[in-house]
Amino acid sequence: MTAELKDRLVSEAKAIGFDACYVCRPDSVNHVRDGLNGFLARGYHGQMGWLEQRKAWRSDPSALWPEARSVIMLGESYTPQHDPTEVHRQPDRGAISVYAQNKDYHDMVKKRLKRLARWLIAEGGGEVKVFVDTAPVPEKPLGQAAGLGWQGKHTNLVSRELGSWFFIGSVFSTLKFDTDPPEIDHCGSCRACLDACPTNAFPAPNKIDARRCISYLTIEHHGPVDEDLRPLMGNRIYGCDDCLAACPWNKFAVEASEMRYAARDELMAPKLAELATLDDSAFRTMFSGSPIKRIKRDRFVRNVLYAIGNSGDADLKPVAQRLCEDPDATVADAARWAVTRLQDVASGHE
Repeated sequence: MTAELKDRLVSEAKAIGFDACYVCRPDSVNHVRDGLNGFLARGYHGQMGWLEQRKAWRSDPSALWPEARSVIMLGESYTPQHDPTEVHRQPDRGAISVYAQNKDYHDMVKKRLKRLARWLIAEGGGEVKVFVDTAPVPEKPLGQAAGLGWQGKHTNLVSRELGSWFFIGSVFSTLKFDTDPPEIDHCGSCRACLDACPTNAFPAPNKIDARRCISYLTIEHHGPVDEDLRPLMGNRIYGCDDCLAACPWNKFAVEASEMRYAARDELMAPKLAELATLDDSAFRTMFSGSPIKRIKRDRFVRNVLYAIGNSGDADLKPVAQRLCEDPDATVADAARWAVTRLQDVASGHE
């Protein structure tokens, strides 16, 4: 495929709203298989059984769609305009991961991918498939193979231009473009992301045990969270940004241009007391169009109650007490735990 078409592809991607566009081959990440098998063998995936069920595709993108000859990797910044760690100094408020403080990025990124795919078909022909996050595609290794960034010690993709705060999307194409050089690791001896993790979820650099990761615990894990981990979660009620926020490469980050990624005021530091009162209907209304809606009311309120238990604020004890007989057993368990914690604070045992 001509270099001229690729140049126009990159220009079109940026005109559509992406901040970076690079190309690799579907078979450029053959090393993924061993890493994924080791991750699964150690049980680091926790309750995410879908990782094992689709590991053949996740290990080999060329098996996902054998006809594909190029993978176009796109990056879109969502760099926050505020300090996402500030909320941790407000224990009566909930900390929501930056990417979830407004509209669901899956919907917005996918629309841009489809626009780019339609343009590519019109200009160069061929067939395409687009993916963003939910498909069994090893996006971060493909991103490194294409030159979009490198996998830092926290296993997330880091870019010299975008820092840590960017979404990844991919367009698989039957057209054969010239590839870009893969990105090399620029972390050096830095371990800021590892040291920032509240739960010590990294058994080694570039290795993550999801069972200890707060993003996993608040989003993917169903049922009660291990009691040893609950105090370490602090006021994080949906996801965790600590390892991303600690990365020094963020000083080069491009600020998000898409205003629908900017935080809704009511989600930057919401009051735990108000969130705990949400019933199913109110939860769906509040988080309509948000990725948070995916975990549903019970899991979300469970997280809120853990944060209330960690708040050290005895005034929140009545809020938790009202949920001690919640119809959901996990919510009721979290409420009783929170009440016990706040009783201990009131009596000076902590």
